[in-house]
Amino acid sequence: MGFCLFNTMAIGAEYLKRNYGATKIMIVDWDVHHGNGTQEAFYDDSSVLFLSTHQFPYYPGTGAVNEIGAGAGEGYTINVPLPAGCADREYLQVFQDVVITAAKEFRPEWLLVSAGFDPHRRDPLGGMGVTEHGFAAMARALLDQAREFAGGRIAFLLEGGYDLTGLRHSVAAVLAEMQASGAGAGGRLPLAESGIEPIVRRVLQVHEKYR
Repeated sequence: MGFCLFNTMAIGAEYLKRNYGATKIMIVDWDVHHGNGTQEAFYDDSSVLFLSTHQFPYYPGTGAVNEIGAGAGEGYTINVPLPAGCADREYLQVFQDVVITAAKEFRPEWLLVSAGFDPHRRDPLGGMGVTEHGFAAMARALLDQAREFAGGRIAFLLEGGYDLTGLRHSVAAVLAEMQASGAGAGGRLPLAESGIEPIVRRVLQVHEKYR
């Protein structure tokens, strides 16, 4: 759907499974749109933990908290639907309380990131307020998890992003974090209460029985 003819993230994950025997792949999708295609590809697959943060309600209309997977994959899909206007503080809270927690519990062998930069505050399609500093902090958190559990095996795949200035600065910020990876920044993300605590609590409550 959208602008994609092929889902490169799903293809990449399936490639790791078939050619490298990967059994624990974590996909984090921070694109402003819900990753409905990736979710559908692995909805009943326990070898892939799919986690999407996205503006909601918004195109394509999927990605509610109660979409959690089915069959063998039940509990391996985590959706964090966020209201328009969320910025660095809100995203970093989600990463600290949901994304990092999920990574530590799943202990992935590979970590793949759907790195869409349309949550950027300049983006003409999205309604979010993330800055390049926020994307850098999210990337740093995922790089830390990749070092801890996956031997540093992580890939960022470029997806959305429709303001060229915001896109350029954000990609550069993430690449800088990748280049500096291994410096061991670690620690908790700098946070303050953001107002999305009810959403975070709801996500954690829904997935509590799968922990």
